[in-house]
Amino acid sequence: MTYDNQNIFARIIRGELPAIKVYEDEQVLAFMDIMPQADGHVLVIPKTPAITLLDLPAEAAAYTIQVVQKIANAMKTGLNVDGIVLMQLSGAAAGQTVPHVHFHLIPSSIHELGRHAIKMGDQEKIAALAENIKAAL
Repeated sequence: MTYDNQNIFARIIRGELPAIKVYEDEQVLAFMDIMPQADGHVLVIPKTPAITLLDLPAEAAAYTIQVVQKIANAMKTGLNVDGIVLMQLSGAAAGQTVPHVHFHLIPSSIHELGRHAIKMGDQEKIAALAENIKAAL
């Protein structure tokens, strides 16, 4: 499968679509999921074009995981949560819906997760949660 540079995450990286950003540097972008499975659901994506984790170069994967840890720590502090579900789906058969590798950080329990992408979240609430996470960074 060839990488589609018009996928929604590629367009967010280029600034063509809006996102409620939590963190950004030259290699990685972290932003709020607008259809969250729990309050405070964050997506962390490498800027390297890769469809799945298996397509991502090892150096980019290692750096992305370091940022995932950084964001998870900020979520724990900024959202005052004890548990964060880290989920990465590689391939449509696994449930991946956007063909760009990404990591879900969901402040919840695996037993309480809601279905993904069933309803749009309250954007003002999402933006307020993003500010709490950014303040903890």
